[in-house]
Amino acid sequence: GSYIPASQRPDGTWRKARRVKEGYVPQEEVPLYESKGKQWANRKTLYPIGFSPMPVSPAENVNEGNSTNKFLTLFIFLAKKKKKKKKPGPSSGNEKQAQKSVAPSTTKAPEPTVVVEPAKKLKNLRKKLREIETLEQKIKSKELKNPEKDQLDKIARKPDILSEILALELTVK
Repeated sequence: GSYIPASQRPDGTWRKARRVKEGYVPQEEVPLYESKGKQWANRKTLYPIGFSPMPVSPAENVNEGNSTNKFLTLFIFLAKKKKKKKKPGPSSGNEKQAQKSVAPSTTKAPEPTVVVEPAKKLKNLRKKLREIETLEQKIKSKELKNPEKDQLDKIARKPDILSEILALELTVK
């Protein structure tokens, strides 16, 4: 067999050399298991599709004005902000001011990245339609005498949901 050489533990004590079978890998050297979801999350980029993380050179930036430079600094700021959220710490007033000016653009960015499969969306909409119809039945049968505002809003959205279902059925087929 082979030998694992003597090594020092984190607390400072020494392990003696050990004889092991061929092919044995010590537990400390075995890589941690990562699920498929975690691997996928680690592969995701910090930047939107088509955005280059390389800074724009000043010569190219003169023709385009300050819009791309502002976008670049804004995006770098947002990436740093996300990293800082993971590590809580004291924040300065400048970050708070910058966050207020950035807030409108951050709410618009996540929407296009969320792509739901049409079949799943259709299933979800049909479920909502069933819920609306059961609410209507309860109101008609006087089982639900005083519907809440959100329940009435849900019933009011029925035509929109029906039109979405029809549109999705046409795209799926």
